[in-house]
Order: sequence, then structure tokens, then C-alpha cells
Amino acid sequence: MSACSFVTCFLDIAAREPDRLFARFEGQDLTFGRLHAGASAFAAHMQANGASPGDRVAVMMDNGFAAICTIFGLAFAGMAWVPVNPRLVGQSLAYQLGHSEPKLLVCDEKHLAAVQASGHDPASSAVIIHSPQGELAGILDSAKSFDASVRTGKDLFALMYTSGTTGPPKGVMITHCMMSFAGEGVRHGSCAQAGDVMFLWEPLCHIGGAQMLILPLLVEVHLAMVPRFSASRFWAEVAETGATHIHYLGGILQMLLKQPPAQGDKIHGVRAAWGGGCPAETWVQFEERFAIPIRECYGMSEASSLTSSNVTGVVGSVGQPMDWLAVTIASPDEAGRGEILVRERQPGALFAGYFNNPDATAKALQNGSLHTGDLGSMDSEGNLYFHGRINDSIRVKGELVSAWEVESVATSHPDIEECAAIGVEADVGEQEIKLFVKVQRGAHLSMVALADWLQSRLAPHQQPASYALVDDFPRTPSQRIIKAQLR
Repeated sequence: MSACSFVTCFLDIAAREPDRLFARFEGQDLTFGRLHAGASAFAAHMQANGASPGDRVAVMMDNGFAAICTIFGLAFAGMAWVPVNPRLVGQSLAYQLGHSEPKLLVCDEKHLAAVQASGHDPASSAVIIHSPQGELAGILDSAKSFDASVRTGKDLFALMYTSGTTGPPKGVMITHCMMSFAGEGVRHGSCAQAGDVMFLWEPLCHIGGAQMLILPLLVEVHLAMVPRFSASRFWAEVAETGATHIHYLGGILQMLLKQPPAQGDKIHGVRAAWGGGCPAETWVQFEERFAIPIRECYGMSEASSLTSSNVTGVVGSVGQPMDWLAVTIASPDEAGRGEILVRERQPGALFAGYFNNPDATAKALQNGSLHTGDLGSMDSEGNLYFHGRINDSIRVKGELVSAWEVESVATSHPDIEECAAIGVEADVGEQEIKLFVKVQRGAHLSMVALADWLQSRLAPHQQPASYALVDDFPRTPSQRIIKAQLR
């Protein structure tokens, strides 16, 4: 499917099996037939109101069937979906809406006030409001038909903005072909089989959630959607939905491990936990407690989401490259660590650039390779290892310290729920490490005690020089901590 648009595959299934289940959410079923009808109606409405293929449409909606129908409707019509995090406010929201210059904004009614308060010029684009009896509901129920068969893999599917953890977000131009590769990557990385139920907590505005929309087109599974991630409700929701697969990112697994042990920890139907950002220590602890194998992956939106996946169980590795991508390590040091570079094995697997940002594009794409900005290494078997972001390193007394490695050790403390290490200006030398700590609910941990605990677990140059307790962290839609705001 990767050579063409995923729309072709969707249309084939919807015609043959309209009653096949695509997703389940809050007790309601979304079949391929129902999704096809809603998407077609939305595409027809867009066409009738003067929108054209290539036009950009911003969508600021919570997860739900209306959002899925809208996204597929844009794909049918060949328009570029601009997913907007519903939690954005103020300058960040205004920047994304201003930079993408959408012709239309589709917005949940409850998020409209944030758009208006952000300073975004409402006259710059039309607005369709989503509410139970609102305009979007009427459009999706209008039963209008639309011929989506003309879509190709080269069509632009989305402008997906990066998290912006280290600077202004960049709009990754993602084609239909790239999303097809993303779906294939999910199938491989998650070991999905016919009959599986894929638990989906992640917002569709993030690539980790969006890529899941392709999987039901490749294998007969359905998505079990919940409104948002909740560590305390997680296992109950997994049981209620009959999920066989769970997805994780960032500190999700650590948060689940911090929940009180329960008799049912090993009583579930989950066959695999797949995702990215699992340190080796967490990997072993999670498998032992919940009896669920970890399938660690690595990737980024610019390379069709998933670059590699671990299907052999080598603890600590992010696995081997997908068939359509090749990975090399640039200028490795004595320990074999260098920047991860990604090249295409099949055309269309890498993005063509960032929207209206030629400087960032030229920096990322050089001599046919995507310069990821990530630090990695490879063993003799071709297994890739991730060692953190290069620009998330801290130079302490001449030594380059990976913030990721410091955080991985500190988070293994039983009283720490999450932490984040950043570099701050040192009185003597270049930088020193400051560690922000969120303590597990009900725990009482002094920073002096934590410093003592870390003494034997981190090298001298990796030791934090200062600590800060926080109630919570600023986050991206995928629950990653936004370090720029900590600084």
C-alpha cells in the first residue's frame, strides 16, 4: 500500500465490508461504512464551498468519531489536515494557526474561546463549529457522496507541527505515502494480527495517534479509543475495551509502574506494549510486573513516524530499521555514538521538507539523509540504540552528559513519578545540571535524600547540582515534557 494513497485501500474495504468495525469509543461503534459516509459528506461540503485540493484545514478537536470523519474527509478531498492540539492557548496557538494559514478551521465549540483569546485573526479563515447539534454534525449526516478514488501517494495529507520543545514548531509536510508507511510501521512494530484490539489514548493531533488510523486498513483490527491518558484508570479501561495492545511514549510506562500493585497486574488480555522512550530498567520492571513484552521503537514524523522496531527483545535497543529505511551513525566517537542519519530505501518514505521553512529543511535534509539530531549507536548485529537528543545534552566540566540518561536513572527511584534534567549556567565552567522532580503521590522525598541516592548511581559529572520540586510539567500532546518552558 505504501506506493499509493491509503484512501484507495479504505474505499475497497468500505465497499466490500461496510459493517466491519473501525473504532469503538464511549460505547459507540464506528464502522467502515459509517466512516465512509461521514468522510464523503465532509469532502463534498468542502468542494461545494470552494475548497480545492492542497488547501490547508486546521482541526482543533478532541478525539472522537467526528474528528476521524473530518480527517478522512480531508484525505478524500486532497486537502492538507493541520492538526491543532486542543490544549494549546495563547501565543503557541496563534503561531500555529498563523503559520499554517488555513483556509478553514474546524473547532470543538468548547475550544473556540481559546482561539479567540489567542489573538488569531478570525477573519483569516472560515470556521466550522463542532457541537452535538452544530454545523459539523449536520454536514457529516448529510449523506452527500464524493469520489475519492483520484488520490495518490504524492498528495499532501497533513502539516503536522513538531512539539517545539527547543524552538518554534515546524510544520512537517506528510504525504499520503508517508502515512501508508507509518501504518505499515505500526503493524510491524506492534505485531498486530487479525482480531486484535488496539488501545488508543493518544490525541489524534500527534503522529502517534494519527498513525493508528491507518492500521485498520492493513489488518482486521479495531481501535479502542478513550478520551485521554489516565494512569489511575488505565488498566480498568484496557479491561473494559478488551485491548490486546497498548501504546506508550515518554514516561507512560514509568507512570504505570508507579501505580499501587494490584492482584490483577498480570490478569489481562494484552499481548504487547509497543512504543518509544522505555529505558532498560523500566523495560525489565514492566515485563516482570505485568507479564507484557516490550516492543521498543524509534522514529519521528519526518521519516514516516517509525524508523526502527525491536522484534527480537534485545533489552535497551530500539531494534532494526524498517524495510523502507536505512540507518547510519555519523562520525561515531570512541563509544560508537554519533548522530542518527536516516535514508530512504523506498521512495517517499522521508518528508520533502518543513512548510515555509527552507532553512530548517536544508539543515534537516543533507545529501539525501535526514539528520535526526538524535544520538545513537549500533551493535554488531545491526541493533540501534538511542541515547537522547544531541541538543538535549549538557556539557559539564568538559564532559557531554545526556539528559536522557540522567532522567532514566532518577526516574527509577521508587518515590519519583517523573523528572527532567536541563543545563543551567554554572558559576565555574560551562553548565551544571538542574533536575526537576515530580514526586509520586503520597510519597515524601527530600532532595538531600535523592542526591544521596544518586551518588552511587551516576558518574560524578552526571550528578545534578541543584533540584526543584514541581507539581506537574508542561507537556506536548504525547505527554512529553516541554523543557523550553522549564528554562
